Formats: sequence, structure tokens, C-alpha cells
Amino acid sequence: MKLFRRIIKLMLLAIAALVVLVILIGATLGYIFSAPGYTGEESDHFDGERFVNRDTVRTEPGLRAILKFTFQEKRAPWPDWIDNTDYPPPPARVGNGDLRVTFINHATTLIQMDGLNILTDPIWSERCSPVSWAGPRRHRAPGVTLENLPPLDVILISHNHYDHCDIPTLKTLSVSHQNARIIAGLGVGALLEQNGIAHVEEIDWDDSLSLSDVVALRGVTAQHFSGRGFFDRNKTLWLGCVISSPAGSVYFAGDTGYGAHFRQIGEKYGPIRLALLPIGAYLPSWFMRPVHISPSEAVDAHRDLGAQTSIAVHFGTFRLGADGETQPADDLRRALSAHRDVRFWVLDQGEGRDVPAVSLRNGITR
Repeated sequence: MKLFRRIIKLMLLAIAALVVLVILIGATLGYIFSAPGYTGEESDHFDGERFVNRDTVRTEPGLRAILKFTFQEKRAPWPDWIDNTDYPPPPARVGNGDLRVTFINHATTLIQMDGLNILTDPIWSERCSPVSWAGPRRHRAPGVTLENLPPLDVILISHNHYDHCDIPTLKTLSVSHQNARIIAGLGVGALLEQNGIAHVEEIDWDDSLSLSDVVALRGVTAQHFSGRGFFDRNKTLWLGCVISSPAGSVYFAGDTGYGAHFRQIGEKYGPIRLALLPIGAYLPSWFMRPVHISPSEAVDAHRDLGAQTSIAVHFGTFRLGADGETQPADDLRRALSAHRDVRFWVLDQGEGRDVPAVSLRNGITR
């Protein structure tokens, strides 16, 4: 009996030691992967240490919710790999007043307007993760290779999550497209400069930058959160962007939950010629809804914005939620069936289209 008790005691001690070791390793990795934070003046969405959403929505999930989502939530299956359809590479540039958009993968799009080439949230890595050997992996190749990109003028980064701020890709682009301006939210520049990516321009919500004689960029409100480790939650800014020109504005939502900001952006910066709206990683809704819009909410956002045309992004590449690979696009088409006046495109990865001028009447496609 004494021997049995001693064995039980040793086992309990070993388990306790293992738990402590796991916690220490997790804390160490969380510290290592955490990004530098922003330091600056307080505002209505920055308390001096952390950023907050303007409508006081608490978007960041707690530990209990993360554990429940990770270990208890049933996820729809994805194909192991999806072969892409080959499309012609994007043109070198488009003329003044013209607008073309190419969906590359996830939230990575190429916006070509008024002689400028603008890339959003670029990711070409195999995984969206702090390490190359673990984390969400891609289920299809990017629809445009790095070699087939035209010369870039602007690279936009909506926030510092791994699927939107991919350091290996950004390091590659900073070398191959040295003249491109990299623009990100407040505080993100320190992370990039830490990784050898210099001359990052940071903007706040409602800030404006000139991209050319006729094109301006504005940072706009989004409902989300930021962080790359355990100790940097909400220490850098998340944002959307509006790119304005005389031919109409382009709105890139980044990552966002549904809120009043869509209507406010449309009223302030319209007419919105094109909106890039996320539709994926929306399930389970109890976990995702504060930070990701669903396909039906994307249709509502399109209408709130008064957008002439929208395209779907943030789906079909990485399995980040409980929704299946085709489920976001399928649910979007179902939502559109009740709105025949809405032009909302689901582009294939690598597919590009010319966007109609804002004077045209909306229509449904695909």
C-alpha cells in the first residue's frame, strides 16, 4: 500500500511538473511572438496602452472561449488540396478612371486604379502562423505568383494577425518591390522594422495620405482586435481603408465584425465604386460574430455602404473557422437571392475583373 501511494504521489508530482513546464513554455513563446506596442497620445479608441473599438464591443475572445472553440467545436471538412484554374496575369497598369481587381487568395487582392497598383494584406506563405511547421496551412496555392505581380506602388496591412501581416511575404516584397509604400495601422511599423522592413507609414482611423495627384488613402474604423502573442493584445491598431479617386472610392474592410461603421463610411466617403468584404471564418457565430462578418452580413454591409460592386475575400484558402471550404460562397449566393439589385462578385483565386463605373445600375453576378 505504501508503495502504491508513493507511485501515485510521484505521478501527481510529474503531472504537476509537466503542467508547470507547459505553462512556462507557453508563456515564453507568447512573449517571444508578441509584437511591439504603440506608444502615443490617448484618443477615443486608445487609452494610452491598448486600442478599443469605438462602439465598446469587446471583440477579443477569452481563454475559456478559445479552449471551447479549439477542442469542442465541430468543424466542417475541407479538401486536402484544391487545384487552381489558370488565369492570365494582371496587366502592368490601368489608366486613369479605370479600376480592376484581382482576387489572389484570402484577404490578398490586387487593386489597379488610376495608374496605381495596390496590394492588400499579402500572404504567400504555406501557413499563417508564427512558425513554419505548425498552424493553419493553405489548401490551395495563391492565384497569382509573386513573379507575376506587376510593379507595386502601395502595400496595405489592415492589422497584425498572422493571416493578414505575413512577415516572410512582406520581406520578399520589400526587396522585389523596393519602391512600394507600406502602409499600416498605428504600432505595426515597429514589428516590420524589427524584421528588416523599413520606412513603414502608419495611419490612424480618419487619417489621410496622398497616393498620387488624384488618389488619396484614408484609414477607417473596423471592429476587430490585434495581437500576435499572449502579451500584445490590442497594442496595435486594426483598420479598414478607403482609396478615393475622382472615379469613385474603393473600400477594403480588412477584418471586421458587423456594425454602424459601414453606413458611416458609405455616407462619408461614397460613392463606393468597389467594396472588398470578408465572408469567411464566420462560424461558429457565438465565437466569430464580434470579429468576422457572415455572408448575409456582408450583403447588409454592401447595402449600408451604398457600394456599386463588392467582391468576396477572406475565404477558401485557410481553414480558420468551423465553416467548410465552399460554405461562405454558398451562403453568400443564398443571401443574394433575396437582393436582385446587388452586384456582389465571388471571384476565383487568380481571377481579375474590370469594375464598372459608379454610374451603372447594380446587377447580380455569379
